[in-house]
Amino acid sequence: MVRTANRFRLPGSAEPSDPVVMNPFECSGSPRPAEDSRCRWLRFSSWLECVCVVTFDLELGQAIELVYPQDVKLTEKEGRGHMVCYFPGCLGDTQFSFRLRQSVGRRTSRFTEDVYNRDAPVTLQREVSHFFGYVYFRQVKDVSVKRGYFQKSLVLVSRLPYTHLFHSLLQIIAPEFFEKLEPCLEAVCNEIDQWPSPIPGLTLNLPVMGVVLQVRIPSKTDKPGGSPVKQIAREVRALLFFSPTLLPTIHELDLFRCFQSVLIHLQMLWELMLLGEPVVVMAPSPNVSSETVLALIIELFKCDRSVMPFLSVRASVILGVTNPFFIKTFQTWPHIIRLGETKMAGDLPKQVKVKKLSKLKTLDTKPGKMLRHSEKRPSEVQSAILRRHLLELTQSFIIPLERYMASQMPLQRSVTPWKTPPQIRPFSQDEFMSTLDHTGPQLTSVLKGDWMGLYRKFFRSPNFDGWYRHRHKEMTQKLESLHLEVICNADLLGWTKDKSEVEIVDLILKLREKLIKARRQQLQVKDGVLDKLEAFITSIISSLPEDLQTVLGTH
Repeated sequence: MVRTANRFRLPGSAEPSDPVVMNPFECSGSPRPAEDSRCRWLRFSSWLECVCVVTFDLELGQAIELVYPQDVKLTEKEGRGHMVCYFPGCLGDTQFSFRLRQSVGRRTSRFTEDVYNRDAPVTLQREVSHFFGYVYFRQVKDVSVKRGYFQKSLVLVSRLPYTHLFHSLLQIIAPEFFEKLEPCLEAVCNEIDQWPSPIPGLTLNLPVMGVVLQVRIPSKTDKPGGSPVKQIAREVRALLFFSPTLLPTIHELDLFRCFQSVLIHLQMLWELMLLGEPVVVMAPSPNVSSETVLALIIELFKCDRSVMPFLSVRASVILGVTNPFFIKTFQTWPHIIRLGETKMAGDLPKQVKVKKLSKLKTLDTKPGKMLRHSEKRPSEVQSAILRRHLLELTQSFIIPLERYMASQMPLQRSVTPWKTPPQIRPFSQDEFMSTLDHTGPQLTSVLKGDWMGLYRKFFRSPNFDGWYRHRHKEMTQKLESLHLEVICNADLLGWTKDKSEVEIVDLILKLREKLIKARRQQLQVKDGVLDKLEAFITSIISSLPEDLQTVLGTH
């Protein structure tokens, strides 16, 4: 890792005055004492909600010792009810992650999220109703403590699923924090508050404690399987005197390490996530448990489309546990993954076992064949093979659904300026199933099995409803965009010549409503369409009597 003095500036580094990394929703780079209170911690909050210190209290048990910045308030449910539950109690240093639901009624972050979420891949968008917790836990012997052990966790709380970045950050700051405690934490938070906001597609330098982490924020326009390292290599070579610590990814897990012990069940796991089935992962350590859960939730459906990642977050329940007590508690769960040595005496074998419902039919596949003769390959290569396999599997399943949904879209010529946009035809499961002989997954996938049975189960799962709502919303917005463009090309001025004032005012109000809706939803329309319609509205208002101009001008 390269340490830099304050007087030096790296090309592309995150300084407030740098126009490349400034966000239009950020405050200007004024000196700290003169900052408006609303701007305080604005940049920090674009990365983290807060940083928490969880400790073990002899009287209270696990308790939140400190929250920073101090003006961030966690509710009782978020703090004592959830945060302190993730306290592993194992010797040494341990890193892991968790995901918790935020309390109902909590205000969203203090910055505009739409710009980031609009351009970020679905799997990396900011969570609206959940927080991610990234934990560095330390338990070491300490004779000065009554029970003989120092036990403390440093937790980064964020709405961003940047697993690799935040765990790398913890590896830098946690050891120093455990030595210097609160002063160190305050200094780190102030440094993060100077970082540029995460903007999809940009490469950023993030200085902290003398180390500069260079990362590229993925964009939804990135090609699937693209290498972030290659995309920022030119910028790394451009640094003449300093080379920051390059993180090849901010979010990807070591997929091969996560699934290595369950490769023979990979097909089944993919189906369980597709169908939103409840799963319990029992693992010997918090890091194995949390990584496996995150891999199930996020990685199984990572692809170039925006629909399948949307499904994976709809899974009923995915739990990761390490305490052997839960082995008997969850015996009645339909799907259990047991990893490693987690067992009660005489109760569980060492090897992995996957318990499944007998009713769940799986495709006839041999995932082991995919990795034949690959034992000597590096883990990152193995992970790339797994990602490619899952991508092809997911695309084979979703393409027929996408093709059928596209056929339900009204023809463009049916969109006219004088009528409301036509309706999308309803989804017919029977009609879709009748298309599979000619457009089904068997045309693109080498896997053989009961694809039709899998689709029927998918239609009964909560994930189908989530997928359909998502796609229907996208198609509706597309129709709205087409309608706006058609209106823009119509002879609106000519239409108003023989119309009454009431009809003209009604047109103005409807067009205003469509413009407001288009901007709020950030509809993708051709350049100049919205400006042209706004200019038309202004022109028509100016031709009306003054009393109507006054009334319409106040809206």
